[in-house]
Amino acid sequence: MNSIDLTTKQCTPCQGGIPPMTIEVANQYLALAPGWELRDDATKIKRTFKLKNFMDALALAQRVGHLCEQEGHHPDITIGWGYCSVVFQTHKINGLHENDFIMATKVNMLAGNGA
Repeated sequence: MNSIDLTTKQCTPCQGGIPPMTIEVANQYLALAPGWELRDDATKIKRTFKLKNFMDALALAQRVGHLCEQEGHHPDITIGWGYCSVVFQTHKINGLHENDFIMATKVNMLAGNGA
């Protein structure tokens, strides 16, 4: 699985009715999204980006928001002075789907991965 480049994939609409990823599969995908962690019994992934100040955090949140609008997959974003936290989950299945990891890798790329 490590050879998959999720940044080249597009989110696909999830209509529900499918099971969420198991924790084992989620952990395999997590290896492709450095800096992200499983949360809430592996139903969400989260990453907190450390930034220089509030305006940098706001700018990253805006870039993430624009990207997510284009992809049609929307996270919960929290910002404050020096940080921007992003949480993905696929609400229709109350868990994780490949789309969440596609977005995580794209957010990493957008943030410069080392933010």
